[in-house]
Amino acid sequence: MESTMWNSVIGRADAGIPTGSPDEAGEYVSRNPSRLDDVVARIRLAGPDTLVAAAENAKRAQQEWARVPAPVRGRVIAGFGRLVESNKESLASLVTREIGKPYTEALGEVQEIIDTCDFFVGEGRRLYGQTVPSEMPDKQLFTFRTPVGVATIITAGNFPVAVPSWYLVPALLCGNAVVWKPAEYAAGAARAVAELAWRAGVPGGALNLVYADGEATFQGLETALDKDLVDKVGFTGSSAVGIRVGELCGRYLQSPCLELGGKNPMIVAPDADLDLAVEGALFSGWGTAGQRCTSLGNLIVHRDIHDEFLARLDSAVRGATIGEPNGDVLYGPMLDQKFADNFERILKDIQPHHTVLGSDAVGRITDDAPRAGFRGDPSAGLYYHPVLLDGLHTDDAIFRQETFGPIVGVTTYETLEEAIELGNAPGYGLSAAIYTTDPATAFRFREGIGAGMVSANNSTSGAEAHLPFGGNGRSGNGGRLSGMWVIDQFTRWQSLNWDFSGKLQKAQMDVGAVEPELDYRLPPELSGQS
Repeated sequence: MESTMWNSVIGRADAGIPTGSPDEAGEYVSRNPSRLDDVVARIRLAGPDTLVAAAENAKRAQQEWARVPAPVRGRVIAGFGRLVESNKESLASLVTREIGKPYTEALGEVQEIIDTCDFFVGEGRRLYGQTVPSEMPDKQLFTFRTPVGVATIITAGNFPVAVPSWYLVPALLCGNAVVWKPAEYAAGAARAVAELAWRAGVPGGALNLVYADGEATFQGLETALDKDLVDKVGFTGSSAVGIRVGELCGRYLQSPCLELGGKNPMIVAPDADLDLAVEGALFSGWGTAGQRCTSLGNLIVHRDIHDEFLARLDSAVRGATIGEPNGDVLYGPMLDQKFADNFERILKDIQPHHTVLGSDAVGRITDDAPRAGFRGDPSAGLYYHPVLLDGLHTDDAIFRQETFGPIVGVTTYETLEEAIELGNAPGYGLSAAIYTTDPATAFRFREGIGAGMVSANNSTSGAEAHLPFGGNGRSGNGGRLSGMWVIDQFTRWQSLNWDFSGKLQKAQMDVGAVEPELDYRLPPELSGQS
């Protein structure tokens, strides 16, 4: 299919920023990972100066956008949601084509944009402040939410449309302007989302789409922060890059919203429904080829049921259909060549003490290393065998590090305290799950595990749009996306004290006091004495 070259900066005609850039840094070709000869998009990559120019443009547009009444901004968000809904199948097909996500999952991802918009339509009428009693007469106290200003949003491509909406929708609703730098390998999906937002009525200057690689983005962000052009940074990506972003923002006394990687544990208790646990592990660990930040990393199985559970899970993984993502498959290809290369490096961490299960081979699916029941032509794309790895040790790299691929490790435990310790050991804290029929076990697990999101008898993946999403430790800095909680990321509290007494009243000093009679003692008839 013929593709069009897109400029490094894309916006509506009223955006006010040049679409060409003197500091363009080459070209990028976004390919369909299930059919590598299919070019989805060709983009010109921006250099650092272009990102700075986009931030300047956003700065100019932000105050005018903020003056639009919040309920009216809410109606723009409503229109965005309806446009996404009208284009749901087309957008899902683009996601499937560009990153290889199975079509049914892509439909669910697009639905998440719709759900997010539906939630935030009402928030345009609920950006509540408070009326607070004063300690002095003839004085009123108020609090207001105000926009932070310009937000630079940097997103990954494994959820190329849903996760950006977690940032864009609340940021715009709250009156901020946005510079959005999506993943290069999801350039087409990003363009589609931005087009729908602009068509819904978001001004071009309030939403600026910039294509750039990671290093140019970092350099441009550093300059924009130094010039006081950016007031908030949102980043979804690896923990290693998140640390760099956090350090950079900290130099400017900013607290970014960091949504990073995970090494998400699943505990299988001795009283668990094993069939349900197998189903949850299969979806959590190998759905989307393990390329979710919430993908299952370590299975921690009670020693008494280890053999039975492992046999059932091995059978389920071997029987799962892998292949072209337009069909009914558990997963399709790796998202992009760089993720395939990384997974190849991960596979080198398999050690002699590990037992490899789940498929008849390890590595790329080829004619020489076939996968039973594969759907389609494996040589056309970036397809890999699933790996179920038994015998993990706590000092194994695969136990400690996010793997971001179709591999899950298994270890065992004897007590719940040991299971919790194993779950927390890698230092991530995004998502965790436990399978048990005992409520006390589930609640004790919740109390001990360090994850920001916990599931009982459900998978580690599958966030609902109105719950807080985010992690702790190596998975994030405590910021939360989604639901009412994300509003704190894109607003600041402002207080107002309004004194209409006609005189200067000083807090803590001009406060009336009623003194108690501290030397009073109850008389005998009220003291309980007979």
